[in-house]
Amino acid sequence: MKDCAPLILAAIPFGIIYGALGQSTELSAWAVVAMSVFVFAGSSQFIAVGLLAGGAAWPVIVLTTFFVNFRHLLYSANLLPHVKPYSQAIRAPMAFLLTDESFAVASNYLTDHGKQANFHWYYFGAALFMYINWQVCTLVGLFIGQSIPDMANWGLDMAMVVAFIGIIVPCLHNRATLACALTAGVLSLITYDWPHKTGLLFSAVVAILVAMYLEAKQGGMQPDAHISKGASK
Repeated sequence: MKDCAPLILAAIPFGIIYGALGQSTELSAWAVVAMSVFVFAGSSQFIAVGLLAGGAAWPVIVLTTFFVNFRHLLYSANLLPHVKPYSQAIRAPMAFLLTDESFAVASNYLTDHGKQANFHWYYFGAALFMYINWQVCTLVGLFIGQSIPDMANWGLDMAMVVAFIGIIVPCLHNRATLACALTAGVLSLITYDWPHKTGLLFSAVVAILVAMYLEAKQGGMQPDAHISKGASK
């Protein structure tokens, strides 16, 4: 929880804006809260609320949110060696609680401490802290959104951009991770207009391949948690 606290602070305005945005649509308050409880994915929730409010067909909503959250497969592949010994009863809630923030905190912990027998308790401490924070912020946003119009247009979501920068910069520790981040950044700008956020996935995959190539060229080292993290942003 202590390690996750800085990212919690950045997520607070993002969660409040989601609640306020949901309140401004025709969705019921229960639907807005249920999405935070059962989906728990900030960017996908924003997109889904907009599509639902616009009357989009459910296949479009499902496919769009799928592509937006596809980066979580990269996160999962990176963490798999560390959670493989755990039972499915432990891995299932770990998968549900996986977010950009929980992955960043967990991968930094593993980088500093290596494989730990009780890693899942550390992970749950960070992930549940973020989960509870997101639910509270959704409720606050719903409440405030009823009193303050156009709150979603205040630009408070910039806090998440700052948080992601804070996650990435400390991870640029060698040429491979730097090339990974630069490749992902440039390609994400070039592919920004690709449909259903497919440019995000394409940029991440290419950036990871670039990093893997440079790591292999520098001595056959396996790409670590920093590589996947840098690409996914």
